[in-house]
Amino acid sequence: MTTNRMRIAILGASGYTGAELVRLLSRHPQADIRALTADRQAGKRLGEVFPHLGGLDVPGLTKIEDANWDGVDFVFCCLPHGTTQTVVAGLPGRLRVVDLSADFRLRDVAAYATWYGHEHQAPGLQKEAVYGLTELNRRAIAPARLVANPGCYPTSVQLPLVPLLESGGIDAGDIIIDAKSGVSGAGREAKQANLFGEVAEGIHAYGIANHRHAPEIEQGLSEAAGKPVIVNFTPHLVPMSRGILSSIYVRLANGASADDLRRTIASRYDGEPFVRVLPAGEAPATRHVRGSNHCLIAVFADRVQGRAIVLSVIDNLVKGASGQAIQNMNLMAGWPEATGLDQQPLFP
Repeated sequence: MTTNRMRIAILGASGYTGAELVRLLSRHPQADIRALTADRQAGKRLGEVFPHLGGLDVPGLTKIEDANWDGVDFVFCCLPHGTTQTVVAGLPGRLRVVDLSADFRLRDVAAYATWYGHEHQAPGLQKEAVYGLTELNRRAIAPARLVANPGCYPTSVQLPLVPLLESGGIDAGDIIIDAKSGVSGAGREAKQANLFGEVAEGIHAYGIANHRHAPEIEQGLSEAAGKPVIVNFTPHLVPMSRGILSSIYVRLANGASADDLRRTIASRYDGEPFVRVLPAGEAPATRHVRGSNHCLIAVFADRVQGRAIVLSVIDNLVKGASGQAIQNMNLMAGWPEATGLDQQPLFP
């Protein structure tokens, strides 16, 4: 895999994350897209579904059952939550997989059943699935056969908070996460709540106190803290296509200051190609990462004594989904992680 081109299948290629994978992989020097599936769009050319990709020389869309696995080495699953487990279980065992759904993110299958409303359909596979937050789990990702790509909100939250919990610089029992996402995070399926007239010129909270990314966030933060962590997490929908801004409110611990927190995060990600900590006083914006695999982080001292505010921005479709999936593939294949992901943010 380190010398030959990777023969790739993308399952669920008619959704936003599937299209973003095609866009990014079209610039990847080692990627060879061999199969694109989209059951409801089967028989169409990709350009009919996504005109902006119409100039690419890629296969037409087929049903999953019609895919030829003999010509595939690697699979990206961009299928809806709740459908991936049985699909991955039915793939040839030699294929390596990055799953962009939530189906393998929670290690506890009982927790999965509680939050997703049905029993886990592949508990044996769950035991071998590796959580794919690349910067924090490289050693386990590299040899893995099945990688669970993180959710977009959990990526934006865990990247700044894990180093702080590991260092003891913040109180693990007092974390408030106020996160805002663009509409593409809800997927491409037609839904009344995502119509222009429902979303434009306003902002609203959703999944209040029961969003499915909460247990994923708490799973990672609990591991970092070495004890159970419960957070206040409220997501909001804002009228933009893509991007996530997470405003995270924390209580300082063990004599740490906001400057100490900034130094801790900066030290952890020193030399990383995609994670950057901003200088004191600078605030990141979603437009600063649009279309890129970057995550920008900032730390401010709160006016409330003993507290700090941590800001984190990503593009939910790139670092929050397809870009990180390719970053994981690069790691699994033994290639430089930034391969095919070196594009700078699009601005304005």
